[in-house]
Amino acid sequence: MKINVEIDCTPEEARKFLGLPDVAAMQDSLMKQVESQMASALKGMDPDTMLKSWLPAGMEGMEQMQKAFWAQFGGGTDKK
Repeated sequence: MKINVEIDCTPEEARKFLGLPDVAAMQDSLMKQVESQMASALKGMDPDTMLKSWLPAGMEGMEQMQKAFWAQFGGGTDKK
């Protein structure tokens, strides 16, 4: 036996029916706080500082990665 029940209600109506708390005000408050923290963190970072934090080794790291790639690429060929 299979029984299907369809309930047509809004999320707010379902929340009230199930007795769940309304956390919209708390969520709005937390999102404003997160937004302000992110904005203040980004204000202090200029592009040079951001690039250094994302790529700590800078261009030397990119060159080393490229050399390692070419060493692996060249090492797999059969030289006669």
